[in-house]
Amino acid sequence: MADKNKDKAARLERRRFRVRKNVFGSPERPRLSVFRSDKHIYAQLIDDHAGTTLASASSTLGDVRGGELKNGGNVKAAEKVGTAIAEKAKAAGIKQVAFDRGGRSYHGRIKALADAARKGGLKF
Repeated sequence: MADKNKDKAARLERRRFRVRKNVFGSPERPRLSVFRSDKHIYAQLIDDHAGTTLASASSTLGDVRGGELKNGGNVKAAEKVGTAIAEKAKAAGIKQVAFDRGGRSYHGRIKALADAARKGGLKF
């Protein structure tokens, strides 16, 4: 069983590197990096030239969670994080981003976050 999980993690890492090889964040168009765990989802706007995070949002933050979000690992939480990262990007003067799905398939929580960020005004 342990070998199966190691193989699965290795496949994810290869996919992550394949995506990162082609997606690069600049100050004008930072990389919107998404990390998904079982319990939460995280998003960061990263300037790869300077190696800095310009803005971040996650389902663990109180302003995103609010009172009605009980679980941080579902589609509703991903939509809230997408909306929050779009608002923070607008505040920082960012309109375009390069989307980094972190090696995950573009469906479910990843897609929900991306769609909410697009509705919030980000272009990618």
